[in-house]
Amino acid sequence: MKAVLETCGALPRVEACSALGLPRATYYRSQAPILSPPPASASETRPRKASPRALTDAERRVVLELVHEPRFVDLAVPQVYATLLDEGRYLCSPRTMYRILDAQGEVRERRDQLRHPVYTKPELLATAPNQVWSWDITKLRGPAKWTYFYLYVLLDIFSRYAVGWMVARCESAALASKLLGESLKKHGIQPGQLTLHSDRGGPMRAKSFALLLADLGVVQSFSRPHVSDDNPFSEAQFKTVKYRPDFPDRFGGLEDCRAHFGPFFDWYHHRHHHSGIGWMTPADVHFGRAETKRAQRARVLDAAFLLHPERFVRNSPKPAALPQAVWINRRRRTTSPLSDLTCRLSQNR
Repeated sequence: MKAVLETCGALPRVEACSALGLPRATYYRSQAPILSPPPASASETRPRKASPRALTDAERRVVLELVHEPRFVDLAVPQVYATLLDEGRYLCSPRTMYRILDAQGEVRERRDQLRHPVYTKPELLATAPNQVWSWDITKLRGPAKWTYFYLYVLLDIFSRYAVGWMVARCESAALASKLLGESLKKHGIQPGQLTLHSDRGGPMRAKSFALLLADLGVVQSFSRPHVSDDNPFSEAQFKTVKYRPDFPDRFGGLEDCRAHFGPFFDWYHHRHHHSGIGWMTPADVHFGRAETKRAQRARVLDAAFLLHPERFVRNSPKPAALPQAVWINRRRRTTSPLSDLTCRLSQNR
């Protein structure tokens, strides 16, 4: 580490550690002298004396031969111990039997355990609308107990625009296929342009739905099992749906659901200023109006700064930045911190 930091030349330690992503405490700790370990005491080097209560080697062999008998090979250690007591024999405790068997590598789970495959973490990047959509289905409580309606939503992760939605009485791959086909046609998606991400629900993994995606030239992507944040945009959008003040506890019927979600998505698209897209509305980002609106906001803030510069301590305020790249599970940086530091030093020179 010292050799790495010596390559920084005149760069101060604070900036060098910041460029490397290295805490300064780690650097200073690495400069401390390495102390040799204290010599081992005589008590530590002396071989451990066997306990007088331990079984002898001959007794351990007797126990091992006993549990290897045909009548005991399929029994657990407590069963062997209890059977011997019923026969009037005591050789050792169950824990000692376990230790003897463990020393021979004979303690393991008898059943074959299910080994789950290693699922790859999805890493999806969108730099413009209509590159990556995520979709999901959520339950809506119906008029009576155990009755539900289902809200299907296709969401563009770059703009947060709901490119398609539907309310139905059930979860169905056929309904999802119909919604997807209409949404692709509405937004003019070409084969090879789109990646569709979802969790591993039944309609998402249906063979008919997968065949439709293949025919349409849409790449399919799945979340890992039991990992909720692999599909964060759909989950966050459903939270916005259900945390609205006018969201009812129950819906009276299918028409009631549709009457509620029509105005909701109109508000969500055109009047909901989203924090993840620079406080723009999803429609502004999806249809390319965000840059114009951001320039307008910048003019308003500049005028406010010119009118009362004393109210802004550091500098003229700037509107929030627009998204340039949106990730699902952002890929880790592949370049090393040292190469980044070398590049920075060369620029400074």
